[in-house]
Amino acid sequence: MNFILRLLTWYHGSTIGTQIFTARFGEKVGEDADGNVYYQKDGGKRRWVIYKGDVEATRVSPEWHGWLHHTWDETPSEAPLIRKVWEKPHLPNLTGSALAYHPPGSILTPETRPLARGDYEAWSPE
Repeated sequence: MNFILRLLTWYHGSTIGTQIFTARFGEKVGEDADGNVYYQKDGGKRRWVIYKGDVEATRVSPEWHGWLHHTWDETPSEAPLIRKVWEKPHLPNLTGSALAYHPPGSILTPETRPLARGDYEAWSPE
């Protein structure tokens, strides 16, 4: 079943065609902390990533995002991105996962919402 999913869909991991193309033409240039592997072809004219695990674009860190989109030519392993003291560490988008944020009062929040007694008046038409 996994073979059929990889043959026909991209969101379950890299497709068979992408794996063949990467094996034939891809030059591995690096790997990030999440285990995503980055490749290039023709000296960097074409760049791509093979995700480890879920295919989710927000799992690409800012350093590698800049390299993928030709913002800079050097990989983060060659020229690390200079961080400011006020910058927070990169976090992927957690929407739809068990770690997603749910505001207080949401039906998906595990704690129960306090009862609203005394601050509510029912409207009644006159």
